[in-house]
Amino acid sequence: MKDFWEQRYSAEGYAYGTTPNVFLAGQASRLAPGMKALVVGDGEGRNGVWLAEQGLEVTSVDYAEAGLKKAQGLATLRGIALNTVCADLNHWDWPVAEYDVVVSVFLHFASSVRTAMHANMLAALKPGGLLIMEAFTKEQLNYNSGGPPVEDMLFTRDMLAEDFSAAEIVLLEDMITSLDEGPYHSGEGAVVQLIARKQ
Repeated sequence: MKDFWEQRYSAEGYAYGTTPNVFLAGQASRLAPGMKALVVGDGEGRNGVWLAEQGLEVTSVDYAEAGLKKAQGLATLRGIALNTVCADLNHWDWPVAEYDVVVSVFLHFASSVRTAMHANMLAALKPGGLLIMEAFTKEQLNYNSGGPPVEDMLFTRDMLAEDFSAAEIVLLEDMITSLDEGPYHSGEGAVVQLIARKQ
């Protein structure tokens, strides 16, 4: 999969655009300058750069060097600082209790590692910190607006409720929405949105 993402991000333009995910941007009132944010699977950096523009101290992690190069280019263009880390999240030395916010946007894992990866996201938060997540549900197989075409890598509302049962669930909803995030996320899609607060 790393080669797939390197190839996608090496193409001209930004695969998912340069504007932030709509759900993430809608949580601006929950954010404050000076917060530390971790954006996992941030690809070309659209979400990390937006968070940095809000005054947060941001670390964006992805395993595609081509994506992170574009992320740094976008950060330079916008005149902000962005810390990027090239790492495979399955083998990364995850931070513990370091961040006020963890953001995961359309980052999908196989069922064999999903629960562990979600536990790592929660563990990276300070007590009271927020996880903000949007992902595709299994219903996305009925749409052609993006996401992995593999049922095992798609989520359900109940899966996330279970994975984050140790946290306070602030919001958990699934829905059909209209996506307009570059050429690879366009049209109607089936998503689940989650905001969880670490206890």
